[in-house]
Amino acid sequence: MTPIQALTAQPLETLTQDEVENFVRALALSEKYRGKRVLLIVPDNTRTAPIGTLFKLLHAELAGVTSALDVMFALGTHPPMSELAMCARLEVTLTERYSIYSGVNFLNHTWDERRELAHLGTIDKKEVLALSEGLFEMEVPVSIHRAALNYDELILVGPVFPHEVVGFSGGNKYLFPGIGGPEVLNFFHWLGAVNTNAKTIGNKWTPVRRVVDRAAAMLPTPRSCFCLVVDGPRWAGIFFGSPEAAWDQASDLSSQVHIVTKTCAFKTILSVAPTMYDELWVGGKCMYKLEPVLADGGELIIYAPHIHEVSSTHGNVLQQIGYHCRDYFLKQWERFSHLPWGVLAHSTHVYGQGTYEAGVEVARAQVTLATGISRERCRELNLGYRDFRSIRPADYESREGEGVLLVPNAGERLFRLA
Repeated sequence: MTPIQALTAQPLETLTQDEVENFVRALALSEKYRGKRVLLIVPDNTRTAPIGTLFKLLHAELAGVTSALDVMFALGTHPPMSELAMCARLEVTLTERYSIYSGVNFLNHTWDERRELAHLGTIDKKEVLALSEGLFEMEVPVSIHRAALNYDELILVGPVFPHEVVGFSGGNKYLFPGIGGPEVLNFFHWLGAVNTNAKTIGNKWTPVRRVVDRAAAMLPTPRSCFCLVVDGPRWAGIFFGSPEAAWDQASDLSSQVHIVTKTCAFKTILSVAPTMYDELWVGGKCMYKLEPVLADGGELIIYAPHIHEVSSTHGNVLQQIGYHCRDYFLKQWERFSHLPWGVLAHSTHVYGQGTYEAGVEVARAQVTLATGISRERCRELNLGYRDFRSIRPADYESREGEGVLLVPNAGERLFRLA
């Protein structure tokens, strides 16, 4: 196992570019990976992180000594990235892509292309029962993009944030769901939903994290990991080692950097989505991270004039089912069990907590879209609608004493009650 190496800034201070570069150089990666085929696995553009900085540093260290150095984008079920989008994620120009980085293959993950997936094994019923803390007893097949088997080493590179499905992102999550197949992906997303956002987000050792790490243990390719803890442009820390060990330390730092504590719940929250969330599928994070401070009977408004689509990948299923609380699905399981469980999980996370009794669903609080999605579509989806042109975010500023919270650039920081 790779020994853990770490570099962290003092609270509220920032690691400098020189410090990060010296940290990477001191790892002597050129000796570790000499002559090997190496695949970097990085997130897409829905995560804030200086991925380009790490890519360029690793390329400078490894391109001349490895027999191959390629990049795969850990898309999960997100849409494929264009070459321009890949270059933007890696902070390189098209000219640089075909000059300095011409020897690097840029690869999209294709989660729904069976011929691109390799079966690693199956987690049996008894183990699933233990990993899920008694919530499920079923077999879970595990598959991964077959490219992960065609390299001598994998290097995972990505940020760590509080996460609604797994507790904290990062580490082996860039394998599952990052480049994993649909069965394990759908299973653990629904596991997280059944466990509930409240019991999962911002907690380290969740049932889903245990499933993700167990699935990763089936992969025979050696792997190491850079876990980054960033706060906007601020580098708070960088950790290198095995995915499990690097994530373990990075998630502790993330809990200090990315969790905001409030003393009371808010009746109105205006959650402003950054432009990197281009669909509700990812823009839903603006709800997940704020649900803990949304008062019973309150309203959370996702303000995102730039979002016009629910999901280019899963929109048809979401149009069928809409957005509902967990028990709406559990208590009508015969109606919904055949649908992709990951989509059901997304539905419950955006809707939030609620009850379903005697055929009547009651939300704990209202979720309203102030987006480019029409009033009619919002009604069909079982979500509230507000014309974004009627909202001025400045009107929500400095009103916490009134029970009104404005959150710019929502989606990565978790808000909790003291």
